[in-house]
Amino acid sequence: MSNAYFIGVDVGTGSARAALVTDNGKIVKTAVQSIQTWNPQQDFYEQSSDDIWNACVTCIKKVAEGVNPDDVKGLGFDATCSLVALDKSGNPLSVSPSGNDRQNVILWLDHRASGEAAKINKLSHSVLKYVGGKISLEMETPKLLWLKTHLPKQWAKVGLFFDLPDFLTWKATSCETRSLCSLVCKWTYDGQAGWSPSYFQEIGLGDLQEDNWRKIGATVLSPGSPVGQGLSKQAAKELGLKFGTPVGTSIIDAHAGGLGLVGCRAGVNPDFSTRLSLICGTSTCHMAVANKPVFTPGVWGPYFSAMVPGMWLNEGGQSATGKLIDHVIDSHPATATIKGKIGEMHIQTYLSNLLKDLAKKANLDNVAFLTRDLHVWPDFHGNRSPIADPTLKGAVSGLTLAEDEESLALLYLATVQALAYGTRHILESLIKSGHFIESVLICGGLSKNYLFTQTQADVVNLPVVCPEEIESVLLGSAILGACAAKYFPDMTTAIKSMGGKGKVVSPNPSIMDYHNKKYKVFLAMYEHQVQYRTIMSQ
Repeated sequence: MSNAYFIGVDVGTGSARAALVTDNGKIVKTAVQSIQTWNPQQDFYEQSSDDIWNACVTCIKKVAEGVNPDDVKGLGFDATCSLVALDKSGNPLSVSPSGNDRQNVILWLDHRASGEAAKINKLSHSVLKYVGGKISLEMETPKLLWLKTHLPKQWAKVGLFFDLPDFLTWKATSCETRSLCSLVCKWTYDGQAGWSPSYFQEIGLGDLQEDNWRKIGATVLSPGSPVGQGLSKQAAKELGLKFGTPVGTSIIDAHAGGLGLVGCRAGVNPDFSTRLSLICGTSTCHMAVANKPVFTPGVWGPYFSAMVPGMWLNEGGQSATGKLIDHVIDSHPATATIKGKIGEMHIQTYLSNLLKDLAKKANLDNVAFLTRDLHVWPDFHGNRSPIADPTLKGAVSGLTLAEDEESLALLYLATVQALAYGTRHILESLIKSGHFIESVLICGGLSKNYLFTQTQADVVNLPVVCPEEIESVLLGSAILGACAAKYFPDMTTAIKSMGGKGKVVSPNPSIMDYHNKKYKVFLAMYEHQVQYRTIMSQ
């Protein structure tokens, strides 16, 4: 067994996780610890940085238990792109109307800053060309502007703002460095020109320039670069690891998934630029890299070296995917009865099996045909890409009075299909702008859902690759630790060495015409929503 291990730490929306990973990308052990979220009012979602760090400590100690600290060669951290506020002493500072200092993190999916995002977009500053022409209310500068506008007393107390991944490396090393990934993708930082003074002055945040931009980042490093001298004495003691163990510059969670996924070997073109990576969880990020900058309306980027060194990243996404599927299932009248009788079986597995029975009874060759008269527009939490309109709402066409499990199965299928049409919408926008995509790679919980992966393949008419090591996000953060330890000559080698193998899900050409028709309905549902708004605003 290898004596070289790397620890990858991933902080998602609802939990922190850690994995012990070998130098060939095999995950030996994992641990998970839930984290608390406050939802004090509609569109407000807050967390605690202390709670998050404590959860990370718990997970790291669990996966490192029984391992010689000398064999842990490096650590890497990824997290959601949530905003952390600290006071001038480095203690948690409330971002909440409640004033509770434990609530010092604005979660990525918080939508409180809609007005601020609209104000910024009206200014049409040149930095916005790198976010598809419109800044998202999920990014950090609208949230910073909200804090300054609505909580001015708190704003005056701020010492440091961090993107959550950078907060974790700060806790581990006591170094205030920031990741190029977080700042370029979520803070309007330019990897070549740095911060834009004119942008921050125009939007009303010019005071952040003080002390060489220290509050939001004076020293910026590429993902995987060593942070300071590694683990601080305090962090090493907390974690039970060696003082000075290398810590890699952090990365956003979806981008960590991209790192762990894009090098997967599966018999499709290995060129990174031909692969669209889907990192699926509560939401889904669609990551595409290119050798030259590609500007795609409604899609974030291009960001230079934000994920793969030397390549330009575009990032599309859907704000609710796993969360939407859960919502559709959990809100249906038949769910409680189903869960009461299926024991340990996952309800999505049960529904997939039920769909096969329904198709057989109806003499249909494929379950996809069951939703001919049932259609879903999936933007229940707004549209991230390519329309970039957070005010869009979800819609369902074809409902009946049925409340049985068959009606739930059909609605579940129509939702899975709608998410695939959303991927196609993003993919078409990327291709139209200059990307050349030959395969789709999927990681996260939904990669284990055969209905989801097959539907994605059928709808986009491309092979879908699912890695054998499904925890691509944890693998990606471990790759950062390997890079910090200089275990491999460069990150590209690390990605290929630790990326592992995958299996291919091939598209079914016999149902392409059907999905083309449903995709036309999908696009029409958006046009209809726009029409309804126009009518109601007259």
